[in-house]
Amino acid sequence: MTISAFQITKKGMRPIQTHARTLDEITRELPQGFYTTFSTLNAGTRVLGMHKHLQRLYIPAKELSFHPAVDEMTLRHRVAELAKTFLPKEARIRLILAKNDASMYIVIQQFDALPRKVFEEGVQVVTAALARIAPRVKDTGFISSSNHQRRLVGGDVFEVLLTKEGKILEGMTSNFYAVKKDTLITAQRGILLGVTRRAVLRLARGEGMSIEYRSPHVDEKFSEAFLTSSSRGVVPIVSIDGEPVGQGRVGEWTKMLSKAYQAYVKERSEKIVS
Repeated sequence: MTISAFQITKKGMRPIQTHARTLDEITRELPQGFYTTFSTLNAGTRVLGMHKHLQRLYIPAKELSFHPAVDEMTLRHRVAELAKTFLPKEARIRLILAKNDASMYIVIQQFDALPRKVFEEGVQVVTAALARIAPRVKDTGFISSSNHQRRLVGGDVFEVLLTKEGKILEGMTSNFYAVKKDTLITAQRGILLGVTRRAVLRLARGEGMSIEYRSPHVDEKFSEAFLTSSSRGVVPIVSIDGEPVGQGRVGEWTKMLSKAYQAYVKERSEKIVS
């Protein structure tokens, strides 16, 4: 799949030559920095939680007292401009703010939604003893340091769950949730607080679920499990490390939350440029 990268300046965009085939490959070629990843909606004009995604770049920069090469509005216009080039398809976009000189980069590729089979039959995941050093900040250094674990994804393995002392924190590129009866269990510390996560927790409460904030143990028995991310939404998990979750099929709570989230996205996504 074609992937393109650009350095963003106040005057325009400078193409970056690359032979990378994935967002992670090209990210490792660029200067280390803060990043965020999302996909467009509604013919490339909207994104769920656009402002929150951008704050993943601008807030750390402010805390470190350095000034990004472009402001938020300029960045929004550049994203909108590039997203149009992928129509009628949507785009998957990664924004990177370099730590060394505050340069801004956009990496973009065509976004293809997951097959219906994924949501109807669920996915298999595996665990790895790994955790983020600074879990509240999306730093591209983690992409490089976790390269070995990321290579586990492929074939039947959809995602890698990060664990510490036998407890599940989050997915490599997602947040993780377990379900016991009508209770949703998810870690609150040591994880990246995803944009989609906040919405799903709100929806779960609205559907009558209780929330238990803790890191579930790998060997714990769940009735259901799922992961969430901005690009993929709510993805059912039917197997962890080869062991079935619940009955080994997509659970009713997961189905309900997936449907509720799809409606939420349509209602709450914001324009890239107002």
